[in-house]
Amino acid sequence: MRRIGHLVDLAAPAREPLRVLHLGGGGLTLARYVAATRPGSCQLAVESDAALVQFVRRRLPLAQRGRRGGGGRAVGGRAGRVRIRVGDARAVLEQVPAGSFDVVVADLFADGRTPAHLTSAEFAVAAARALAPSGIYAANVGDGPPLAHARARVATVCSVFPHACLIADAAVLRGRRFGNLVVAGARHGLPVAALARRTAGDPFPGRLVHGGELDRFAAGAKPITDARAEPSPAAPPGTFAARRKPGQTAFPVPGRICPESATGSGRRSRHPGR
Repeated sequence: MRRIGHLVDLAAPAREPLRVLHLGGGGLTLARYVAATRPGSCQLAVESDAALVQFVRRRLPLAQRGRRGGGGRAVGGRAGRVRIRVGDARAVLEQVPAGSFDVVVADLFADGRTPAHLTSAEFAVAAARALAPSGIYAANVGDGPPLAHARARVATVCSVFPHACLIADAAVLRGRRFGNLVVAGARHGLPVAALARRTAGDPFPGRLVHGGELDRFAAGAKPITDARAEPSPAAPPGTFAARRKPGQTAFPVPGRICPESATGSGRRSRHPGR
């Protein structure tokens, strides 16, 4: 999740509101971060697990003004707000107006695996349609040796977006263990230098791959289509044992303690999005 947070931080000047679509709402970790760091942002979180949504609303409610409340900076004529919708991520994605979001985040896991229909080029095309010309798409990918699924997901994103990069722990990139990789795509150049610095400075440092190195990573992999899509691989048991340092939170928001850990959204079936 922290890696995706870096992308959000660099998507626009600091404190500037964004329109963010969260596909896979979980405990709303990232949505809370955006609300805290970019006041006035309009966000939509889509979650297929109705029971989880009710739990979050009951136990981890969002602190935000009512629909008619003032005080927030407006985006598109509306005050900043996080809306939650229960439904299938792709179905909702295909219904949103074209160009209506600045960032689309796909953090989609059911029982630890990304469903097949949420991995394909057709899904990535729908995400691209939902983005403004300056928008950024980011997907959390779970995979392990030999990284065949991750390579195919990168090839898929590269088939839709002219600019892309990949962020992950070095051990995951080298195929030494199962883990999370974040692949990002955009119609414009991504802030790869700043992303690389932030990723290298994380509590658990990662690497950013782009350009020719990304081409070599995905070499031989074909974009995933709906016709041949499969769920992402399941993690071996015990893969995601806690690696946090004592007191570590997901994002360094001044004066704010994130209610969820750095290793996930609170959803039992979700991979930690480091």
